Amino acid sequence: MENLLQSPITIILIAVIVVFVTLSALLARYKRCPSDKILVIYGKTGGTSAKCIHGGGAFIWPVIQDFAYLDLKPISIEANLVNALSRQNIRVDVPCRFTIAISTETDSMNNAAERLLGLAPADIQELSKDILFGQLRLVIATMTIEEINSDRDKFLDNISKNVDTELKKIGLKLINVNVTDIKDESGYIEALGKEAAAKAINEAIISVAEQTKIGETGKAIADREKDVQIAETQRERDVKIAITQKDREISIASAFKDEAIGKAEAERDTRIKTSEANAIAVKGENEAKIEIASSDALRREKEAEALKIAVSAEKVQQAKALEASYLAEQKAEEARSDRERATQIANIVVPAEIAKQKAIIQAQADAETIRENAKGEADAIYAKMEAEAKGLFEILTKQAEGYREVVAAAGGDPTKAFQLLLIEKLPELVKTQVEAVKNIKIDKITVWDSGNGTGENGAGSTANFVSGMMKTVPPLNDLFNMAGLNLPTYLKGEDKDAEITPSIDANSTNPKA
Repeated sequence: MENLLQSPITIILIAVIVVFVTLSALLARYKRCPSDKILVIYGKTGGTSAKCIHGGGAFIWPVIQDFAYLDLKPISIEANLVNALSRQNIRVDVPCRFTIAISTETDSMNNAAERLLGLAPADIQELSKDILFGQLRLVIATMTIEEINSDRDKFLDNISKNVDTELKKIGLKLINVNVTDIKDESGYIEALGKEAAAKAINEAIISVAEQTKIGETGKAIADREKDVQIAETQRERDVKIAITQKDREISIASAFKDEAIGKAEAERDTRIKTSEANAIAVKGENEAKIEIASSDALRREKEAEALKIAVSAEKVQQAKALEASYLAEQKAEEARSDRERATQIANIVVPAEIAKQKAIIQAQADAETIRENAKGEADAIYAKMEAEAKGLFEILTKQAEGYREVVAAAGGDPTKAFQLLLIEKLPELVKTQVEAVKNIKIDKITVWDSGNGTGENGAGSTANFVSGMMKTVPPLNDLFNMAGLNLPTYLKGEDKDAEITPSIDANSTNPKA
């Protein structure tokens, strides 16, 4: 068994089988693109998202590439647009039927591969229907009813331009658009139709009358021309008869003359041709003998040259056979080295490249997730701060408007307006004063007095103590003075110091005097 495996024939058979299997696998990866499809190769395509081929074929690398097909069959979409607003603000119903298909232009094929690969025809139809309805409404909004109804070429041209531009963004193209009928809810188009029909009827009546008049005139002219033509034809026929008779007489006379001359010339030509034929025959025999001798010599020379060329060619073919065998051995060695190199690449380089691409894709996905989270947090903070700023702006705006109205109510005097606002806050100020001593709990008060206080049993001293304690609370007048205002007289009472001051003697040193 080992000898059988080590025999040259077995090794050659194994090598042939391996080569056959390898070639079959490689040939199976070569994909041909039908004429009604687009071959989309994705995976590692040299920096692009996909490689699109229309017609021909391409080799699909295993592991790193894969393929799919985009169908080029046309898709018919019925778009019955209802209540579309025209430029005259008249609503119209425009039933249309669009025929679209995937485009075979280079840029459009790439867009189709990115956005339509894997979608069923029904999904592509639904996606296209939104674009068609939107562009159809846009075109109708820029045209009047008269333009839509009468100038159909312009209407269809505008639809084709707008729709084709938008469809190209997703890899589609518009093949045909057909507008069946146009109606409006106000009856404007029907009125235009009746007007056009009446105008056409009137023009037809006028045209019939004009054509009848032209027909009668033409008939009279035709009858006159027919009579003239008959007269001219009869005259030409008489002239031709006379000319024909004269030519016949001339021809008969010429025939007799030519016959006599011909007989004389025939006898002369016969004698001359006989002499020339004898001379040519002798000359031909001599030239034939010379040609035979030359042909024999040339034959022997050609045979010698052919033998020489045959020997040289045999030696050249032997040398070429040796050279071809050497080249075949060299190509076999190169093929063997290429196969070993390809095996090493498939076992080492390809797995490393795949791992590298996976790591890059994972890193890109993580970075994209982080970026999206950061963007979301930033958007939330921005939205919150923007809302707070808008709220503060509204509050300050309303306060400014309120202050403006208060100043206007005060006659335009800012000081009076400020006094009005302060009077509004007066209850709160009084409440603040009261709160200052409201919650003070005094269980027992011991007053040490020197005995100079007035009143019975030291009552004056106790009153003085309470009065002094209350003086520590800021009076309303002081609060107003600190704010730059004067408390009204009816709120602050009489000014006792002002009453006592005039009675004090400037020269006296005793205050009680």
